[in-house]
Amino acid sequence: MSASYTIPESEMRLEFARSSGPGGQNVNKVSSKARLHWYVGRSGAFTDAQKALIRAYAGKLLNKHDEIVLSAESERSQLQNKEEVIRRLRELVFKALAPRKKRRPTKVSRTQKRKRVEQKRIVGEKKKARKPPRGEW
Repeated sequence: MSASYTIPESEMRLEFARSSGPGGQNVNKVSSKARLHWYVGRSGAFTDAQKALIRAYAGKLLNKHDEIVLSAESERSQLQNKEEVIRRLRELVFKALAPRKKRRPTKVSRTQKRKRVEQKRIVGEKKKARKPPRGEW
C-alpha cells in the first residue's frame, strides 16, 4: 500500500462489543468484536475527488450518514480484531484509489468472423437436412 493514502487514527471511531465468534466461555465476558466507523466526508486526508472514488467503491459499506462501517470478530483478542478492521479499511481505501487500467477496445479478426459464419452455415445445413423435401406431400 502507498504511504500517501494514510487515514489518521483520530478520524476513526472504534467500538467494541461482545462477539459471536470463537472464544468459548471468554466470549460471554470480553468485548472482543471491533466495529470501526469512518466518516468519509469529514476526512481531511483526501480530496473531494478521492472521497467520491472511495464512496463509489465502498458500496453497501457506506451508510446514509456518509460513514463506512466495518466490523471484525473472527479473532479471540480485541487487539487482533481492531488491527484486522483497520487493515480492511486501509485496503478498501487503497483499492478505491488505485489507478484503473484503461480498456483498449479490440476487433474480431477477419479469420474469426469467417470461421463463425462457416460454422453457422454448417449448422444451418444440418438443420435443413432434417426437414422433409418440399412439395412431395
